[in-house]
Amino acid sequence: MAYNILIVDDSSTMRRIISRVIQMAEVPVQNVIQAENGAEAWEIMQHEWLDIVFLDLNMPVMDGTTLVEKMRADKVLRTLPVVVVSAERSKERSGLLEEMGVDAYIRKPFTPEVMRGIFETVLGG
Repeated sequence: MAYNILIVDDSSTMRRIISRVIQMAEVPVQNVIQAENGAEAWEIMQHEWLDIVFLDLNMPVMDGTTLVEKMRADKVLRTLPVVVVSAERSKERSGLLEEMGVDAYIRKPFTPEVMRGIFETVLGG
């Protein structure tokens, strides 16, 4: 099965890195869609079929936490897997995100092996 992936980060460099690491992890990908912030991601989610979202926390316009809140309140999007990708190491914030239903939390920097493990754990593939 090939996955439809949404990468949400205000840094185009980080979006490319995440996409490249997924490729290096040899995860089967059908489509990678990118968004610069939570508001753009929300618009994409309204009309694209997605299997998983990789999400930064600190972004302009709409941050990652707000996007997760909106997703979890939405009847259709509440079960869409979300993986936070962040350099932030706050246990309080990661605990809050876990309570909100975030499926996994990757700390930057990360390796292809970590990424492959995320796909296996979150999507079972």
